[in-house]
Amino acid sequence: MFQEDFEEHAEKAKTLPESTSNENKLILYGLFKQSTVGNVNTSRPGMFNMRDRAKWDAWKAVEGKSQEEAMGEYIIKVKQLLEEAASS
Repeated sequence: MFQEDFEEHAEKAKTLPESTSNENKLILYGLFKQSTVGNVNTSRPGMFNMRDRAKWDAWKAVEGKSQEEAMGEYIIKVKQLLEEAASS
């Protein structure tokens, strides 16, 4: 049940407007990776690769959360961002 809800919100996340802040996109990325892969399993990208480094840092920031916990937070965040997008 929870997995289906998560997958549904992962699809909905793809419909978020371009105007969604990078900060929010990174939060979603980190929670998504924690939900699907678990703790960070790669080394941090070099300082010249800013985009991948930011994504890695966002994932590292939620390290230690259970996959269920990360999924729950991901779903809440997607709902929040969709509501914000709808009201703007």
